[in-house]
Amino acid sequence: MTGKALVASALVVALAVPLAAVTPTAAAEPAPLTWKPCKDIANGWPATDALSECATVTVPLDYAKPGGRKINLAVSRIKATDPAARRGAMVFNPGGPGGSGISMPRSMGQSTVKDLGRTHDLIGFDPRGVGYSDKLTCRTLPEDTEQPPASWSKKEKAKFVSERNGRANRRCAESDLDFTRNLTTSTIARDIDSIRVALGEQKVNYYGISWGTALGAHYRSLFDGNVDRMLLDSVMLANFDLNEIDNTTVAAYENLFNDFVTWLARYDRVYHFGTTHAEVSKALLDLRTLLTESPRVIGGGPSPVVIDGDTITWLITSGRMSWPGSAAELVKIRDNEVPDRARQAVAEADAAAARSATRGFDGPPEGFNTFLNIAVICNEALSTRDFETAWAHREGRIAKYPAGGERASFDGKCANWPLPVQPWRLKTGASPLQLVGHLYEGVTPIDWAVSMRGRIGGTLFTIEDDRHGSLSSLPCGATGVEFFATGKPSGLSCAGPPIPTPETPPAFDRSPYVDRANTFDLG
Repeated sequence: MTGKALVASALVVALAVPLAAVTPTAAAEPAPLTWKPCKDIANGWPATDALSECATVTVPLDYAKPGGRKINLAVSRIKATDPAARRGAMVFNPGGPGGSGISMPRSMGQSTVKDLGRTHDLIGFDPRGVGYSDKLTCRTLPEDTEQPPASWSKKEKAKFVSERNGRANRRCAESDLDFTRNLTTSTIARDIDSIRVALGEQKVNYYGISWGTALGAHYRSLFDGNVDRMLLDSVMLANFDLNEIDNTTVAAYENLFNDFVTWLARYDRVYHFGTTHAEVSKALLDLRTLLTESPRVIGGGPSPVVIDGDTITWLITSGRMSWPGSAAELVKIRDNEVPDRARQAVAEADAAAARSATRGFDGPPEGFNTFLNIAVICNEALSTRDFETAWAHREGRIAKYPAGGERASFDGKCANWPLPVQPWRLKTGASPLQLVGHLYEGVTPIDWAVSMRGRIGGTLFTIEDDRHGSLSSLPCGATGVEFFATGKPSGLSCAGPPIPTPETPPAFDRSPYVDRANTFDLG
């Protein structure tokens, strides 16, 4: 999950129509799929990919109105490499909400779970609102990027950003309110069932990561009889409450900060932040205070990068595999140099700003869609929409968790959202379910996997690392392959990668230089 500034408004959360109002079936059967090589029809697809095929599935915008407006979903496939051993299709989702999943068959086919592709057709798709699928293109006005005066207090700045983002989100939502209303996890789960029908499969397997685990949980709650086997890695919290999400994640990030401080002290000969936990902790928090009071701007193009206190927070609460890279960036910031990653972020942001708004396979590839991210959360998540209440929650967390507390910016996210909340309705099922949790992770803490198991069932496999959705990059990815082969989930655990050293090549789990004031990324 990500976020940079607290967003809130004075609206009261209202209850919406329960899921039971829509019967848990895909409406009219989609037409059989017409597959073509993705590289021939999808703009920006790698020309070297000779395996991936792409097609379009047409589905109802609103499943309560199956004869009404239709939208198109982009779907990809890599056929099972051993047709004689084929045992079905497997749908993937990478998370978000807002992440594109259409390239996942190709990426998962190059991972430690690649043997899934021997016995399954690997299916990717862009959820409605993302990438090559039908989506809203929100018009950006000059005031949408306006910044508060530097002299204002942090609370004043946060309220300014809250109101600014709330106006922009509401304007975009109201540009097509019917489309926006149907951007929910349960509706996207119904899209998966439409894909299943279009594939001609009686049952489907599912592999979801991060928010993709919530999508899987919804699909299983609605269509348990259509599930063959399901694996959920880096599991979402069963209760979609933004205040609870903040409380649990900041505790995990505070633990990561303390571990990072200990690591930096061990390698003081390299980084020179201090030799004790107290010295390093003070040096990092002082650096954050300095950048909060005097931010630096990198780049003069359409998308400059700001290095501020929030940047430091992201760097000092990063995951273990990011520690060498984060430490190197912190050293350059401390020494008034331009970090390499910041230069790269400027170039990437400028390129993204120049992309076309063309839809369908003719449009550009899109890794993440911010509006879908906001819409799914604000259509479904429980939270206060009162700024003062959300700010009080935030201050309480920071007092308890001085480093990690600054990462909390989700409660009150849905400023000025025009639609009522449609709460989650998850339930247990009988289909085989493998949950995968990560002991030290901050994005989706291990407690979330435990809460989801209590709500929907399943067996929890534990990885001793802090990496988000890492099963497919570790040797114990074989456990996932075995689960889909046998249907028997594992309750064991496996070791994660070793803690890096300063000589480990720099790696970042996510960029600390992206403006996340209007993005809530569950991973």
